[in-house]
Amino acid sequence: MKRLGLFVSLSALAPLSNAIADDGLNGADTAWILTSTALVLFMTLPGLALFYGGLVRSKNVLSVLMQCFAITCVATIIWVIVGYSIAFGDGGNANAVWGGLSRVFLADMSRTALAGSIPETVFSMFQLTFAIITPALIVGGFAERMRFSAILMFSAIWLLLVYLPVCHWVWGGGWLGEMGLLDFAGGTVVHITAGVAAIVTAMVLGNRRGFPRSAMMPHNMTMTITGAGMLWVGWFGFNAGSALSAGGDAGMAMLVTHISAAMGAFTWMMIEWKRYGKPSALGAVTGMVAGLGTITPASGFVGPVAALFIGLAAGAICYTATVFIKQRLQIDDSLDVFPVHGVGGALGTLSAGIFVASELGGAGLAEGVSTGQQLGVQLIGVVATITWTAFATYLILKLVSIFVELRVNEEDETVGLDLTAHEESGYNL
Repeated sequence: MKRLGLFVSLSALAPLSNAIADDGLNGADTAWILTSTALVLFMTLPGLALFYGGLVRSKNVLSVLMQCFAITCVATIIWVIVGYSIAFGDGGNANAVWGGLSRVFLADMSRTALAGSIPETVFSMFQLTFAIITPALIVGGFAERMRFSAILMFSAIWLLLVYLPVCHWVWGGGWLGEMGLLDFAGGTVVHITAGVAAIVTAMVLGNRRGFPRSAMMPHNMTMTITGAGMLWVGWFGFNAGSALSAGGDAGMAMLVTHISAAMGAFTWMMIEWKRYGKPSALGAVTGMVAGLGTITPASGFVGPVAALFIGLAAGAICYTATVFIKQRLQIDDSLDVFPVHGVGGALGTLSAGIFVASELGGAGLAEGVSTGQQLGVQLIGVVATITWTAFATYLILKLVSIFVELRVNEEDETVGLDLTAHEESGYNL
């Protein structure tokens, strides 16, 4: 068995030991994915919660933090009961569309069970953090106007009908993965699903009262930038952790992730500077998230130069999409989830099909596959994900509306959701 590395004991007198155990467990891989798991969960709590919390008005800050926190709980419970089985089950009635029910309640998941070179417990927990952050991203589309009870019901059903099946399609042995779709860390599974669901929900609920006539500026940019920094760092676990090993793929994924984030932020900032005469902190952090979301599906397949181009495209195209949706279409996707994540995820998924070519510094196409063929597969993945997500999200919203009213009333929206939904205030000054 090939020796991949040696661990040094905490004691200077202890001997060196092989990283790979006799049972196939790789200690280095396990340590890295444990770290990545913590980083990805850190992206939601507190990263995304603070990022979104600062962007809303002060009367709604606590409600956004609460929504991210509650979704973490709901997604975890669903994952244990049936989510892992639907996404990654491979027995019983599993097929190309869903993973079946053979792994409900994490059946047969023992301390010694492996998923590749890491414990299956670690693999499951790592994948759970993706299932947590995806519905949490959607919060930005309906911020400041959806009932808390409706959010919980919607998030639970959406996970079951959208996220988990698409996850199986791409990563769990489903039909898109078998077709050869390149999605290293979630361009389709996370960003397109979240972005499309956000804009569908925004349109079904309708605009916030006063939009677009009244400016609805972020109430605390310090909070937002703090959350953005946490997202940037946490994204290294998101992308580099998706290699599921501590090796060259993880290293390259981390490098290109950072490059694209920096380029996306810089591009968005320069566009604003040119257009308005001053660069804004809000523009810089939004461009950063656009760069991160766009590189996500390509991160394990492309090189550093490609990351520069992807970040540049992310900053420019996602900025244009934001202006178009907010100003031209006047759709109140409150925190720009679709133009940043939906458009960025689609752009990155298509970019992976181009920049994966070894001639462009990428990891190389599969044997016998041309760039044109790979782009065709990428396009199918993008269109299929958009179509199913839009259709299912609309049906889920209509279903939830049968049991609870989706939107808060006018008085509650005016007062703010902190007080009306939770009888608490984000600030007591």
